[in-house]
Amino acid sequence: MTDLLLIDAAGVSSTVDLKPAPAYVKPTAPLRSRIAYAAAHVVPRPTADNTPGQPADIDWDATLAFRRHVWSWGLGVADAMDTAQRNMGLDAAATRELITRSAQAAREEGGALVVGVNTDHVDDEVISLDDVIDAYKEQLHFTEDAGAGVVLMASRHLARAAQSADDYLRVYREVLGAASTPVVLHWLGAAFDPSLASYFGSTDSKTASATVLEIITENAAHVSGIKMSLLDPFAEIAVRAQLPGTATMFTGDDFNYVGLIAGTGGKHSDALLGAFAALAPSASAAIQALDAGDSGEYESILGPTEDLSRQIFAAPTFYYKTGVAFMSWLNGHQDAFSMVGGLHSARSLPHLSEIVRLANRSGAFEQPELTAERWHALLRLNGIGR
Repeated sequence: MTDLLLIDAAGVSSTVDLKPAPAYVKPTAPLRSRIAYAAAHVVPRPTADNTPGQPADIDWDATLAFRRHVWSWGLGVADAMDTAQRNMGLDAAATRELITRSAQAAREEGGALVVGVNTDHVDDEVISLDDVIDAYKEQLHFTEDAGAGVVLMASRHLARAAQSADDYLRVYREVLGAASTPVVLHWLGAAFDPSLASYFGSTDSKTASATVLEIITENAAHVSGIKMSLLDPFAEIAVRAQLPGTATMFTGDDFNYVGLIAGTGGKHSDALLGAFAALAPSASAAIQALDAGDSGEYESILGPTEDLSRQIFAAPTFYYKTGVAFMSWLNGHQDAFSMVGGLHSARSLPHLSEIVRLANRSGAFEQPELTAERWHALLRLNGIGR
């Protein structure tokens, strides 16, 4: 049996046995009991100048192959969102190309796809509310023309321009009114983006939730659901209980998704998670267990992955993308551990070592021998191990 060498922050090494890959099976029919999207990352060309401040240079073959991997497990793909490094290395031109290419791949594969619509193609930091509306509409129409579903992302421009909850109500009313099909709203908390701390008009989640619910109720024909990423399960449960029947709660809580997806009191959250990009086989197998009415098996599969996800999303949480790309590399979905904007350097070697330990423990390695080979090579590159 192969062992895995681990390293802690003090430089002390240890070993654990490398576990075999779980015998998960891809579904032969659509998943039924839960809707689940994995928010996918992008893979750069390893020889390109993907350094901080440079335009993203994407390996499109590997990037789209990863999306096909997600679809093959019965999950949907949420693309061009924060996991794809929106506002952290993925520039506007690359974002548009990603949306176009992913929409085409989704049609070819018959896979579910939603993509992020934002205002981030506008270079000016401060713009008016009217300009925010126009920027949202420009991306909205581009995405609809590409044939993809829409996630209306939280906008830094709107966060800077809005002076009150009424400003959010106005902007969302006008943008949603321009949508040709219902969209998913996106509430990203300050842990993911500190500039969004007072989004929807308040730093208090209860006050902001009232505005969110007013937006959804007022625009019910144009809103199919909301993704909440506050890392606060109680706030999500409270909003979930008040949603109209036309709207779905998609958990974006990468710390507490197991219980939120399982649900309580007849209510559950569906999923739109960056964590599921690192855990597609586990997520699929767990939902297949729910489809079979086996909640115990669901818990035994997905429960152990939550500690891994908490490590990937540890503070500063906005660097979680590094862990997602690291898992993709360890699992053989990309040839190099590299990211646009040089973001693969955003986590320390001990942090990555803990990801390895928890992924091994939770059965998240798809090709364990390859994982061990790549991880030990990375350690040797850093002067550690054999």
